Amino acid sequence: MSPSISKPYFKNDSITLHVGGKLNSFTVESENSFSLLFFLSSNILLDANDLENQILLPKNSYILHYASSNKEASLISKNNSPIDFLHIQIQHSYILNLLKPEENFENNKVLEKMMKNQFLLLHENHPPKITVEMHMIIKEITGSSKKGILQKLLIEAKIIKLLMLIFEQFNEEEHISPKENTAQLTKNFVDCSYSQQISAHEIALKFGFNETKIRSEFKSEFKITIAEYINELRMLKAKKMIVSQKHLIGMWL
Repeated sequence: MSPSISKPYFKNDSITLHVGGKLNSFTVESENSFSLLFFLSSNILLDANDLENQILLPKNSYILHYASSNKEASLISKNNSPIDFLHIQIQHSYILNLLKPEENFENNKVLEKMMKNQFLLLHENHPPKITVEMHMIIKEITGSSKKGILQKLLIEAKIIKLLMLIFEQFNEEEHISPKENTAQLTKNFVDCSYSQQISAHEIALKFGFNETKIRSEFKSEFKITIAEYINELRMLKAKKMIVSQKHLIGMWL
């Protein structure tokens, strides 16, 4: 089956959304626009004229791509089953009006990076991972029952939030060392969140890191597993609470 263009989930003059899950192929057409593609299943192959071979895209990854001239690419199912994705196409004029680069130097730098396609690859030249917060926003977009102006306002607000998260994700990569990317960043997060239900898998999704890499580098750096460290923190907190309660009881006796 040749790739096809499905009916948009949402469309106006500036933004077009396509949601996968039913077709086993999809054609991405863009010109003077940005394509934000979230890959939500593990069977998606990317095919384009400027690629020597088809690329198997990792599940729960995304790309942000700019095309100045007319470009076409295809998402194709590896096993002929439906592909799950979210495609957000944003016109250049909308991003220009959003960032107002002529008024803000930092925004101008962000726009330059976007137009030079510097938001394509992140860790070890792989597409960046979709974080937990991004997943939540995607579900809000695709699960909303709003129509008309309310749908437009919701989608635009969520797209802006997604772009902010992407810029933050790449900005963190530029300003922290590889050790901080894994071991130290994981430790900092656990130190603040150990009282919640967290795991290495959830941490990997949050920061867009490889789960195996997080586990191994944390163990290498701190000589303890993530699960063991979380348990130690919880036990230490429990001991402090017991000591504090005994102290209070002693004051009243």
